[in-house]
Amino acid sequence: MMKIERILFPTDFSTCSKHALKYALDFAVERGAKLYLLHVIPKLSIPVGIGGVAFPVSKLYADMERDAKKNIYRLVPKRFLERIKVENIIVRGVPFQEIMKAAKKYDIDLITIATHGRTGLSHALLGSTAEKVVRTAPCPVLCVRYPEGELVKP
Repeated sequence: MMKIERILFPTDFSTCSKHALKYALDFAVERGAKLYLLHVIPKLSIPVGIGGVAFPVSKLYADMERDAKKNIYRLVPKRFLERIKVENIIVRGVPFQEIMKAAKKYDIDLITIATHGRTGLSHALLGSTAEKVVRTAPCPVLCVRYPEGELVKP
């Protein structure tokens, strides 16, 4: 049997991502694996001094981090927390690069990722974070598609 003791689940808190979480939880419970939830706060590219006003980027990051912490702690239902170990990780950076760093740092055995994130559903898998992860991951990657027809067009 394959060794699956550490599962990485990158999330952007989208509906697709929450659907993929079911698979990560299932594997974690079945294998008694530890689940690492990872949320990456993307680097902001804000032109400084829009209209002569210096924008407090640090406050924006602080708000994003606060929201991410709130969201990440709510992700895993209590009934699972009693059965598996979960570690929440929130970092800033380029999502795909941070996923790779975490996979190596935590010696991950399986990455479970949604095929679509927030970045618009018309944006196919090609060129997306999930596709880059599949191509460069140091371990197997389970890509979870959201059931067809359930995606609501914005």
